[in-house]
Amino acid sequence: MNITTQTLKQKVGQFFFPAVFINDTEENIQETERLIKEHNIGGLTFFHSRASAATNYESKKKIVFNDDSYQKIKDLIVRYQKAAPTPLLISIDAEWGLAMRIEKTPQYPYAITLGALPENKSALVYEVGKQIGLDLKAAGIQYNLSPLADINNNPNNPVIGYRSFGENKEKVADFAVEYLKGMSDVGVLGCLKHFPGHGNTNVDSHLGLPVLNETLEELMANELYPFIKGIENNVDSIMIGHLAVPSLNDGKNTSATLSKPIIETLLREQLGYDGLVISDALNMHSVSKLYETKGELEWEAFNAGNDVLCFAENVPEGIQAILKNASPKRIDESFNRIMKAKEKVGILSENNFTSGALDFEKTSALNLEIAQNSITKIIDNSNTELAFESQKDNKLAKLSLYKDIENTFFKTLNSELTSPEFAFENLEVSDVSTIKKDLENFETIIISLFVPKAKPMNNFEINDEILELLSHLLQTKKCILYVFGNPYVLPIIPNLTKASGLIQVYQDFEEFQKNAGIQFLKNSNCIGSLPVNIELQ
Repeated sequence: MNITTQTLKQKVGQFFFPAVFINDTEENIQETERLIKEHNIGGLTFFHSRASAATNYESKKKIVFNDDSYQKIKDLIVRYQKAAPTPLLISIDAEWGLAMRIEKTPQYPYAITLGALPENKSALVYEVGKQIGLDLKAAGIQYNLSPLADINNNPNNPVIGYRSFGENKEKVADFAVEYLKGMSDVGVLGCLKHFPGHGNTNVDSHLGLPVLNETLEELMANELYPFIKGIENNVDSIMIGHLAVPSLNDGKNTSATLSKPIIETLLREQLGYDGLVISDALNMHSVSKLYETKGELEWEAFNAGNDVLCFAENVPEGIQAILKNASPKRIDESFNRIMKAKEKVGILSENNFTSGALDFEKTSALNLEIAQNSITKIIDNSNTELAFESQKDNKLAKLSLYKDIENTFFKTLNSELTSPEFAFENLEVSDVSTIKKDLENFETIIISLFVPKAKPMNNFEINDEILELLSHLLQTKKCILYVFGNPYVLPIIPNLTKASGLIQVYQDFEEFQKNAGIQFLKNSNCIGSLPVNIELQ
């Protein structure tokens, strides 16, 4: 049978996964419906709003939060599926759950927190993958663009950091595979990213092109290791990162997303991968500004070996460019992979695209178990004993940084360990010099640092005044510091080695705060370990 242009065109439409937004206007929604109907597109990638998606945050548009976003996404998915000639594969970035994109939905710990778990607790990572999968299915989403297989071996990485399981290649590989298995067992597709490895970079690929200078041998020994393990375990898809690896690309600084030697030669031929290959978002500046002609970027990404063009911004022009340049054989290869993925999640044979409901209680119980097994003791000098002794002499105080004194950590401590409490919330409502003066007469201070941001820009948004206050207190008092946040914050705190106690807690979730309080009162063992190497000042 001759393949007509029309059937080829319908097949090519399947490669396109444009971005859609929960908080879009009716006009935008109708435009997406038209794209779906006219071009038979294969899927959609959901973001919260245009202001927060990929590089769009540069516009500094205010992100509007809605309490009904979860219902909105469910309703939109139903609408978009109704418009689709072929059922859509709905995807989202939900590395730590739907909460990464949608308010008031279950949130799970960051990968770096999971990386603090002992190897023998990897079943908890499986459970995270499984629960996230169930949450996605409840919303009508079949494809999670997670987890990261990146080994975070560069502390100055502006974009990976807390999103990676850490810097131990075996642990990164094992935990990524557990997460994938959890999702797969409930019928949700997973995705390892960002091939060939975004961990050892110091450029944010949303904004510029990171360059990896490693040789193939070096990459095989480290960066590629988790991807190879994923391939051995039949990972559904692999996302290609916007990063250049000249040693794999005839010495050229071409993004891996647009590199045939990296996708076709290395990933397909040398590593033997025949699953779905998806590009990183094609609106990211490292690639989006390369081509003036609409559709050219989409063709180059397809020609390099990507099956799915994520966040493609020029759908009609991209389809035409691929039709004009690609062979029917190549089109069929990608089309068949996409259909196989759709078949796996059952959307081709059923019209009911959502199943189940969000289970916040199960999430909370799982988060508590992770908190109990990830909490990490870095400096320990019988802190509990010290605190109770100081309390007797009225020499104990508590200081909360970036949260008020009503936090769960303090409330848990107060069941047995009452003392004066002080808080710094922000420079507008709190005065650092007053706090410093108020603490002068105390000898022992329990400090809870709720790190304002997970990303390292601007010292994680910790004010210089607070770093100075911490430095002063660490040098003049017996300080017991509990850090609720990214462990990469530790090296920026001056004189941290002088702390009487230092406990890394990773998340500020209620369950993590409560567990930290119980751990302090009982002086119980901490079985977590830092997933990254850190040098304290």
